[in-house]
This record gives sequence, structure tokens and C-alpha cells, in this order.
Amino acid sequence: MATFDSTKASLSDLLREIKKGKIQLPDFQRGWIWDDDHIRDLLVSIAQSFPIGAVMLLEAGGEIRFETRPVEGLENEVSKSQLPEQLILDGQQRLTTLTQAISLDGPVRTRTAKGKEIKRYYYFNIRGAIDSPEALEEAVVAVDENRQLRTNFGRDVELDLSTTELECRQLYFPCSQIMESDDWENTLFQCSPDEYPVYMEFRKKVLNPFRTYHLPVIQLKKETTKEAVCLVFEKVNTGGVSLTVFELVTASFAADGYNLRDDWFGPRQRKIESRRERLEEHGLLKEIKATEFLQGITLLHTHELRKADVVDGKTGKRVRPVSAKRADILRLPLEAWHQWANDLENGFRNVARFLRQECFYHRRELPYSTQLVPLAAVLTRLGDRWREPLIYDKLARWFWSGVLGELYGGAVETRVANDYEELLGWFEDDAAVPRTVRDANFQPERFDTLRSRLSAAYKGINILVLREGAKDWFWKAGIQELDADEVTLDIHHIFPRNWCKKEGIDQGRYDSILNKTQISYKANRKIGGDAPSKYLPRIQAEKHVQLDNIAMDQLLDSHALSPELLRKDAFDEFLEDRRHRLSRLVERAMGKPVVYFTGLA
Repeated sequence: MATFDSTKASLSDLLREIKKGKIQLPDFQRGWIWDDDHIRDLLVSIAQSFPIGAVMLLEAGGEIRFETRPVEGLENEVSKSQLPEQLILDGQQRLTTLTQAISLDGPVRTRTAKGKEIKRYYYFNIRGAIDSPEALEEAVVAVDENRQLRTNFGRDVELDLSTTELECRQLYFPCSQIMESDDWENTLFQCSPDEYPVYMEFRKKVLNPFRTYHLPVIQLKKETTKEAVCLVFEKVNTGGVSLTVFELVTASFAADGYNLRDDWFGPRQRKIESRRERLEEHGLLKEIKATEFLQGITLLHTHELRKADVVDGKTGKRVRPVSAKRADILRLPLEAWHQWANDLENGFRNVARFLRQECFYHRRELPYSTQLVPLAAVLTRLGDRWREPLIYDKLARWFWSGVLGELYGGAVETRVANDYEELLGWFEDDAAVPRTVRDANFQPERFDTLRSRLSAAYKGINILVLREGAKDWFWKAGIQELDADEVTLDIHHIFPRNWCKKEGIDQGRYDSILNKTQISYKANRKIGGDAPSKYLPRIQAEKHVQLDNIAMDQLLDSHALSPELLRKDAFDEFLEDRRHRLSRLVERAMGKPVVYFTGLA
């Protein structure tokens, strides 16, 4: 069955329906944003009968219920009891512009190209439009809210159109009269009857194109699903910002009288801490997205549905899948939010506690934000049981398998749902190992290509080194302790870049994670561009350090590297030794051996 119709509608009919409130906006549509230049261009395009693109409308009255609002400028004109018959999905900017510029009596609230807010009335210079139709854009004039055009920093009035008589005598036609100009024409006939033939030519060449203008209209039927509405809107939206699932769910909940936006971001008027603010009190939960929180709600909700669902007699499987997909988020009932939101909020707080136990202290250190969603949902189900040693060890193994196996990049909705369900099963049955744990692998060759500190495995390995107790080479403190005290730290080359270049070592080798570690800026300044055999004695001899070889070697060893090979400037042997040391850290975290191939053993 077709879910849409294609037709044409006259501009006059569309504007009339908009003014009556029969055509409105779904609440997820963003505000009108067109500036003065865009308005002028649109007026000229229609006057010249140029196409301005199709309009897409959604038939109201189906199962999808959105909070709606009138087109901007009609807030006080459309009764709140007026239910829309159609909703604008595409064409908001054009239809709002035309409504304000040619259908309403007040000034258009727009902005300059630089973003300054202004109020403007739009006119056609009648003589200019007739004399130079090829330059019609120059005949469009915008005046201020007093219907005046001022120069000399507002001191001089260049054009005064503050009364209908002044408009008629100077032959400036107000765009607000384009669709219905009888009153204006009567005044013109009384004030300047000799100019009436000029006006009639203008009406034929400029006004008639507006009055006979038709736009292509794509009409989505009311049976269209909410997911399809979201997809369609994202495809046609040209405003530069994609529509999020959160905005659609917000509009859906609003139809049931609940303001999800206020819940998540906080109400504008009252100073009440929002749900997002409460979560972000935990630094590791900074930048948690509303959509990710909704995914967690959806996991919990669909899991409840699955438990209550019947078993398929043929396959022996339950019909409803546990899901975090957009289609299922969009089907969330308001009751699911009320049931799970507070519990999931506490689940995310437990995620922060779990991550701190795994030695993550800053949001920037987290390999994946997406992996926190199933973790939060699982911890919501577990309550305080997540701290039990056997459960905790499985959680940690799953977490590091996802990080070091680099399994949570890209589209992961299916993995999120599988991991949530399979983790809960694993806690009850040791043999039911989740796919993420079973399939994750880390090959030693990956160390050679880990160069970006933004990659998940890079971040993960860095934390594995730090949580072993890595000490700074200058300050008498652990790296994570210094980081917590906001001492400037960074990941630096162990064999300096300049030394490696002089030795003819390939950049890909000296820029890999095998030749990097985190130290303070003070230690790095002492390194310079020299070989380790030169910079290590220099650090040890620093009057504020004064370390013997044994003490310095202990600091070096805390970074999972060989002090002996470093002091020998043995770059190749050093890299292979560090590969083995880091591999052991990876093996402990993932709970499985790193598989070496021939030539790396």
C-alpha cells in the first residue's frame, strides 16, 4: 500500500490553511531561521514563477501523536483548540517566510546576514519592477518596523511608507497585500488615479504569479510509522542539523502531556536540577547523550516485553527481541519512561563507579560512549549485585573485550542488545559466554598500527599501563595521581622523534604506541631529542630528583618497558620486548591469550 500521494496545491490555499491552523508544525521542528536576504530571494523567485521546491506534509489523525504548534507569527491567531489536519515535514522555512511576509499585517521578525535580529516590512517598488523585470530583486525593498528606510545611522528618513496613502503616492506595494489587494487598490484609485494603469501592469506581471502559484506537495498518509517520519525528515531536512530520535520522542511524549525536554535539560523558568545535570555530577558521565539514555530505557522495556511474550511453538524462541534500535526507541510508551528512568539514572551512576574501579578518571579516557549503554542497563537490573566478585570479574572481562577487540565502533545497536541480554545470562551460567567476550581478539601486530590516541584500543592500553602503577620520571607520584592534581601530562615518545629520524627509523614504527608512554611535561623537557642513554642520566642527576639507577629503573619498569634495553638504545629489541609486556596486560584484561604469529614469538 502506498504511504504517500503526490499532488499540487496553490500557494493561496496553503497559506489560508496555515492561517486557520489546519496546517501546523510538529513540535520537533526547529524554529524559523531565514534571514532578510533569503526572504527577498524567495519573493523574487515566486514573482518570476521560478520553482522553489516541494512541500512535504504528514496527514494528522493517525496512531502517531505529536505535540504541534502553529507556524511562527500565528501563535496568537490560531486557537489552541484547533487541531491540525496536516503537519509540515519539509518546507517549514519557505512556508513560514511566505506566511509572515505576504499573509500577515505585522512586521517580519528576521535577522541580518550577520545574525542581528531585525523587524522588516517588505515592498515592491512598482515602477522598478515594471521598468527592470530582469533585475526584479532590486525592486524588493525592506523597511523597518515603522515602515521607514533610514540612512545616516538612522538620522535621515530616505523612504517613508508609514501610511497607505504614502505607499500609494510613491508606488510602493506592500507584500502583505499580495494575495488580497482590494483595499489597497481602492486607496490608490483615490490618491493617485493617474497611476492606476501602471499598477495594473504591475499586478499582471508580479502579483498574478503569486496568486496562481502552485507548489508540488508530497502528502504522507496518517498510517506512516514514526520511524519513517524520522527517516524522511532527516533525508529532506536542509537546515544543517539532523533530527534526533530524542526530539521525536519528546514530541510524542508531549502529546501525552509530558515534557521530556524539561526532564532531561531542565525547565527554563524554575531552577531545578535536570536529569542530565545529575548524571554529569559524575565526571565520567559528562556528555551522555539523551539518545543513549533512551537506548537504555528501550533495552529495559523490550526485555520486559520479551519476558512476558509467548514462545514461538515452531522455533522455541520468544517472538519479541530485546532491542536498542531506533524503531523501538520511537515506539517507547510514556509508561516505560516513568517505569525505568530513575532506575536507569542510578544504573549510569554505577557505571561511573565501575569505571573508576577500572582506573578511568576522565571522560576523555573512555574508549567508547556506546558501550556504556548496555553496561548501564545491566547494572540497573543487577542493583548492588554488580559488586559481587564473580559478577564484577565477568563485567570487567566483557568491558575490556569490547575495548581491546574494538567492537563498539560504528553502528552497534545489535551488539548493544545482544550484550545486554547475554551478560545477564552469563551471570547465571558460566558456559553462556557473550559473543563480545567470545569473539574479541587482539593480535600483537595491532600495536604497530596503534598511533592515534583517539582510538579505543590506544586509550584502553594506556589505562592498562597506568593502572599497573606507572610513576612519573620527574615528580614523585603516580601518573594518575598527578592527573587528578591537574599536573600537565601527555603521551610522549620514549625514543625521541628527532633521535629516531637521525637513526633512519621509519615513522610508522617510532610513532606507534610501543614507543609512547604518559609522563609529565617536566620529564619530557629533560628528554629533549637525545638517546635514552643520554637523557636518563640527565633526569637522574637533576638536583630535584637525585635517583640512582635502581630507583630510576623501577620508575621505568612501572611503564611496562625494559630499562636495560632503553639504556642500551636498543630500539628494535626494546619494541619487541614492550610488545610482549603490553600483550600480557591485554591478556589479563581480556581473560584470553594474545595469539602470536610466526616471527613475533
